Amino acid sequence: MQATTDHELDERLRADTIFIADLPLSRLLLMNDRRWPWAILVPRRAGIVELFELAAEDRHQLDAEACDVAKAMQALSGAEKMNVATLGNIVRQFHLHVVARQEGDPNWPGPVWGFGAREPYSSDEAQSLRARLLESLS
Repeated sequence: MQATTDHELDERLRADTIFIADLPLSRLLLMNDRRWPWAILVPRRAGIVELFELAAEDRHQLDAEACDVAKAMQALSGAEKMNVATLGNIVRQFHLHVVARQEGDPNWPGPVWGFGAREPYSSDEAQSLRARLLESLS
């Protein structure tokens, strides 16, 4: 899975995430915050803000990708609950969050958004998680 340049990624997503792979529809990113295993799927479609703006076949593909990523993230993290959500109040470009949650995590059971200070991965941690996630997805 190779990075492509056919789709412009929102500046904030680019700054806050680590590239994992390009899936058939979406760019798969890892939120650079080690407090939660947190993936983000960004469909490579220009100008999409809302889920309903995606074509039906793209929505089906996104659903399949989200399920695959959620299963892989749960298996890797042992999460008790997978949070899958779209908000877009700050970043308008459509993106889907897949967050692995556990009772006792830093803000359980509250939301991960806007809580505390981000704790970036070390380079080794990020590469290890990226490799394990890619292996789980293949």
